[in-house]
Amino acid sequence: MADEVRVAVIGVGALGRHHARILGDTPGARLHAVVDVDATRAAEIAAQHGAATSLTDATALVGQVDAVTIASPTEAHHALAAMLLDAGIHVLVEKPMTTTLAQADDLIARAAAKGLVLAVGHTERFNPAVDAARPFLTRPRFIEVHRLGTFPDRSLDIDVVFDLMIHDLDVLLSVIDEEVVGVEAVGVPVLTGRVDIANARLKFAGGCIANLTASRISRDRVRKVRFIEPAAYVSVDYASRELEVWRLRKVEGARPAIEGGPVPVPEAEPLRRELEDFVGAVREGRAPRVDGAQGRRALALAQRINDAMTQG
Repeated sequence: MADEVRVAVIGVGALGRHHARILGDTPGARLHAVVDVDATRAAEIAAQHGAATSLTDATALVGQVDAVTIASPTEAHHALAAMLLDAGIHVLVEKPMTTTLAQADDLIARAAAKGLVLAVGHTERFNPAVDAARPFLTRPRFIEVHRLGTFPDRSLDIDVVFDLMIHDLDVLLSVIDEEVVGVEAVGVPVLTGRVDIANARLKFAGGCIANLTASRISRDRVRKVRFIEPAAYVSVDYASRELEVWRLRKVEGARPAIEGGPVPVPEAEPLRRELEDFVGAVREGRAPRVDGAQGRRALALAQRINDAMTQG
C-alpha cells in the first residue's frame, strides 16, 4: 500500500467544494492543492480545508500531486484528464466523463498505458440505500425512475440526460447486466437552449422495461427509483437514503399476503464513500468501483437516448 496520497481538486463550484471538504479529512489522503479559474474562490476553499496551495492553472500540479479529482465543466474534462494522465497522475473525473465517446475511449487508453486509476464520479453508485437494495433485486421486470429538480445555476452546458438522468442509467446498468435493445425518448428545451426535461423508455435483452424521467425545471425535488418484480416491490429514495421492500407471500387456501416495509440503511455520505474508494484504489493499486469503462458505458447509453430524442 502506498503512503499518503497527495491530492488536488480542480473546479470548486457547487460540487467541487465538497470534494475539497471531504478530501481535506480523508484518511490516507492529503489535500495539497485547490485549482479554480477564480483565484479568490480557489484561495478561500484551500484555506477552509487546509490545502497547502491554491492555483488557477492545473498544469502546475504536475510533479506536485499523486491524484486529482476533476469537477470542472464537462467540456474541460477531456483536456484536463488527458494532461494529468500523461503526467502520471491518477484521475477521478465527474460525470459525464467527457462530451464524446471518442474522448472517453482516449482517456481509458491513456490510463491503461500508464497503469493509472481512472475513476468516474457516479455518486449514486455509492448511495447506501442503493447498496442496501441490491440483495433484494433478483429479477426486475419494470423499473420506474424519477429524478426531478428545480432550475439550477450549474451544468447548463449539457442536456438534462447527461446532467441528471445519467446517474440512473449507471445504476440500472449495474443492476441489470444485459444489453439495452430498445430506446424510445422525448426531450423538451424549456428554459434553456438545451433539453431541460426528458423521458426515456429502455428495453433490456431479458425483457425488463425501464421508464426514466429527468427534469431540472420542476417545482419539487424528487430522486426515486422503484423496481417491480413478479412478487416483490423495492423502492429507493436516493435523497433521503431510504429503502422499502414489499413481498407477496403465498398462503395456501387463502388470499396472498403482502409483507414488508422500511429496511434499515447505514448512515453514510455517498460522495465521501466515492472519494474514499478513489483514494483507496490509488493507495492499493486496484481498480475503482466505477472505472472508466463503466463511465463510458453510461455515457454511451445517454448518447443513445439523446440521439433518439433528436430523431423523434
